[in-house]
Amino acid sequence: MDHRLKSFHRISGITIAAFVALHLFNHMLALAGPESHIATMTLLRRFYRHPVAETVLLLAVVNQVITGIRLHKKDRSGQRRGWQAAQHWSGLYLAFFFVIHLGAVLVGRTVLQLDTNFYFGVAGLNTFPFALFFVPYYALAVIGFFVHVASIHARKMQRTVLGLPPDTQAKAMVFLGLCFTVVLLYGLTNGFTGVEIPPEYGVLIGK
Repeated sequence: MDHRLKSFHRISGITIAAFVALHLFNHMLALAGPESHIATMTLLRRFYRHPVAETVLLLAVVNQVITGIRLHKKDRSGQRRGWQAAQHWSGLYLAFFFVIHLGAVLVGRTVLQLDTNFYFGVAGLNTFPFALFFVPYYALAVIGFFVHVASIHARKMQRTVLGLPPDTQAKAMVFLGLCFTVVLLYGLTNGFTGVEIPPEYGVLIGK
């Protein structure tokens, strides 16, 4: 049973990781301005908002959260150390983030009737005091993603690359994730100077 549970978790994880990679690439284009970000998102939506692709992605997220929580409950030995602990805690945070983030997007689309584009995503990041929550909320999610992948890499990788052992490779991935997060936030906040939020998105920030 544990083997099947881990297999389901791994399959949905790979599916989600592919989408997250595209999503983060899209966010990095904010460095070139909101227009570039929105244009690329519009193009990518032709694929991931196709009913079949969107259903697969939603099911993958649901499966990832459920199997992750079940795996957490099955392993309460308290003996987690190092990369095993990093994988465990980053996974729990990502499960929390996916539930909140996905719920917010669905409410934005169906209840608020908003285009959940660049401005929907960055409204909280660029408005005080909401930024006090959203900056660490998003930063921890991005870092958590890199830590989770690095943890799996450290535990599964069996060979050196460019003379670096798996543990060092994983640490390099985490460092890359930290740098990536700073650059990402720089782009999503217009170089930390703030992005002007259109009036239609004022409902998100109490305006």
